[in-house]
Amino acid sequence: MIDNHSQSILIVEDDERLALLTKDYLQKNGFVVDIESDGRRAITRILEAKPDLVILDLMLPGADGFTVCRSVRSEYKSPILMLTARSDDVDQILGLEIGADDYVAKPVKPRVLLARIQSLLRRSTQDVDPKLAASSSKENSLLTFGPLEIDNSRREAWVSGEEIDLTSAEFDLLWLLASNAGRILSREEIFGELRGIEYDGQDRSVDVRVSRIRSKIGDDPIHPRKIKTIRSKGYLFVKEI
Repeated sequence: MIDNHSQSILIVEDDERLALLTKDYLQKNGFVVDIESDGRRAITRILEAKPDLVILDLMLPGADGFTVCRSVRSEYKSPILMLTARSDDVDQILGLEIGADDYVAKPVKPRVLLARIQSLLRRSTQDVDPKLAASSSKENSLLTFGPLEIDNSRREAWVSGEEIDLTSAEFDLLWLLASNAGRILSREEIFGELRGIEYDGQDRSVDVRVSRIRSKIGDDPIHPRKIKTIRSKGYLFVKEI
């Protein structure tokens, strides 16, 4: 269980009424919450305060949510939960591509938002292995595949000794795939494990993250050899090439 009392959240939202309602709800659930309404100020606050999680709206004065996310992502490693338009797939995909860890469509029910927040915080602070990771345990948190090394206890990965810049969500997916090397994982399994929700058949967040991970570990995005797409089935992390 997460001790909400030790978790801080920054809400970056210029709709004052929505921000205050969200803050009140989260505080009642034990979080320490602050609000920022300006995008440029948000960049500074995120980098200086390093909250445990950021809730980031897209439409902001000063700098939009994409700019904020892109500006802080290389230094800020904690989860970013992006608020998007209800049906704007382009916003959702772009947000994931620049480093957002998850997204929710507005308007969002408070309990849904709380569940997403708790899931992100749980993943970003856990040192235990995913339940699907049959090949790993507390005693085996380091996986090596040629030049690729993945350390789940430190939540870091390296290629030929060079650290890979991964978001929290990207690391979770890489670890899940790698710790199940040789086994095809369906999108349904991946969604259930990493996001705690059912796959709706349309969400492309896993595909976007796999594409980003491939480029970061040196896998050919056109003809991948390490993380393969298995048509109509899911993804396969290859044990040996």
